[in-house]
This record gives sequence, structure tokens and C-alpha cells, in this order.
Amino acid sequence: MTKVYDRAYFDHWYRASGMGDARRLTRTVAMAVAMAEQVLERPLRTVLDIGCGEGAWRAPLLKLRPKATYLGFDSSEYAIRRHGRARNLHFARFGDFATLRPCAPADLVVCCDVLHYIPTRELDRGLPGLAELCGGIACLPTFTREDAIEGDHDGFIARPARFYRQRLQSLGLQPIGMHCWAAPGQTVTALESCTAC
Repeated sequence: MTKVYDRAYFDHWYRASGMGDARRLTRTVAMAVAMAEQVLERPLRTVLDIGCGEGAWRAPLLKLRPKATYLGFDSSEYAIRRHGRARNLHFARFGDFATLRPCAPADLVVCCDVLHYIPTRELDRGLPGLAELCGGIACLPTFTREDAIEGDHDGFIARPARFYRQRLQSLGLQPIGMHCWAAPGQTVTALESCTAC
């Protein structure tokens, strides 16, 4: 049975369960913005959110950086129909980023709590596009079989951490901590980059 990201899903996981806690989200957004600006050495201007759901990152992001542009993509027909126009959300599946280039490389690419639900074939199609669209950092909170996760286990693919490290690093993304990766070509110190991980 195919997993459906409908209103009931978002009501349960992002509201009723407490997993979508606004304070936690605000801290995560602030951390990602600060890390992007540290790497870019300038204020953040553009954010691309792949797997954005209802666009939860948009409000806290624009509260911090009102002049930033936010663009989101998700495979939830409900989220796009309900919030697309007001929140600049558009329909796309992760694998569509094999060819989809909706914008110039963004200062911050967000793909939060998504990759561990994507089948490997689709993941491998979309990841090169994600890397190409990253101009500063990518914030990719992803959980592995080594993690004790809470939340939605339906469709969770328990891959080892090295599976993600190898794929992301092979595309030139550089780990800088806290689920964040510097874009290919960005300068990071040897201590921050983890080539042996």
C-alpha cells in the first residue's frame, strides 16, 4: 500500500504527535541559516526546500530573513493544493530532480526528514540534482539504522550511515556537522570536513 501524505498525515505527525514542535523547528531553521551565512560570509538570500510538506520552514525562515526567497517542492498533492499558492510550493517527486532545475543554486537547500523514506533508485536519480542546486549548504536531517528514531516508521528505510555519507561525498558535498553539508566547491577546514567518515 502506498503511503499517502494527506491532511490526516500532517495533522497527526506535525500537529497532534508533537513531532512538529514550533520551538524545535525555529531552532533548526536558525541553525541552518547561521551555518549557511557562515559558509557564504553574507546574509542568506535563497532557500530551496525539497520535500517541503506544507512548507513549515517558510514562516520561521522569513521571520529571520524577511528578504529571502523561499521555494518548496513536495509530492503531497494535498499540501500543494492546500498551501501551494500562498507558500510558493510546487509538486515534484524527489526523483524529478534528476532533470528539474527550478532555480539557480540556492544559498540553503533543505531536505528535512525525507531521504530515509526514498527508495534507493529514486534517491540515486535525485541526489545529483540536489547537489547541483546547492550553492551554499544543504540541511539534510536524515536518520539511519544506527539511530534510535522517534516518529513515523511507516516506509522508513533503515540504511547504514555510510550509505548516505558515500553518496553525498561522491557528489562533492562536504559534511560540516548538525546534518549540514557544504556545497561542492565551498571551502571548509580539514577539521570540519570528514573525508574518512
